[in-house]
Amino acid sequence: MFVDSHCHLDFPELIERKDEILALMAQNTVDQALCVSVKLETFPRVLALAEAYPHLYASVGVHPDNNDCEEPDVARLLALAAHPRVVAIGETGLDYYWHKDKPEWQRERFRTHIRAANACNKPLIIHTRDSAEDTLRLMREENASVPGGVMHCFTETQAVAEAALDLGFYISFSGIVTFKNAKALKEVARYVPLDRMLIETDAPYLAPVPHRGKQNEPGFVKHVAEHIAELRDVPVETIARQTTENFRTLFKIV
Repeated sequence: MFVDSHCHLDFPELIERKDEILALMAQNTVDQALCVSVKLETFPRVLALAEAYPHLYASVGVHPDNNDCEEPDVARLLALAAHPRVVAIGETGLDYYWHKDKPEWQRERFRTHIRAANACNKPLIIHTRDSAEDTLRLMREENASVPGGVMHCFTETQAVAEAALDLGFYISFSGIVTFKNAKALKEVARYVPLDRMLIETDAPYLAPVPHRGKQNEPGFVKHVAEHIAELRDVPVETIARQTTENFRTLFKIV
């Protein structure tokens, strides 16, 4: 019924609770989840989960915050993305919150990921924080609209959402949308067309209300769906059904 479009089940604090986490997913009818790569060094753990469990999928990429790791090139990303359980390129993008000097290496890495996505025709998972203008500029310059993708854990303005939608991207909402002070983001959740929306946990981070402050996990994604349903005054089944369909369409999952 629900899909977690972005989580990090390979992280140590989650992998050690794997059986419990998978059981809660089943209990809360979270039927599928995408395990997202943040470093090439840890990609084998991500892929191992997707190989072991048919309802888990993998991406390959290097998070923009990580600068103490193997630097990807297009050929390396393409080789890893050729595995049938890998459905996306990323997580990639720009983050000027943690890197306030706006480093050129981040922008070059982002371009590399977009070029790889274009070459293998797999969608992008994009992270942007305090960097929306440059993120959208590079997306346009590198033709990110061709493979398409998702703006994950979206926290930007409606104008940024509009620009991403114009490029053919989906908008994914995390537990942040359930936070009381996220008033502007709630308006964006009301605005984004249902056929271009995804939901996620970004586990182990950003647990939604009523679990805020706790370790997040895919089974909690239903709370994101419930809150968006409340915001839009529609049944939660509508959000569940549409976001699941969107996930399978974007990531070409039969």
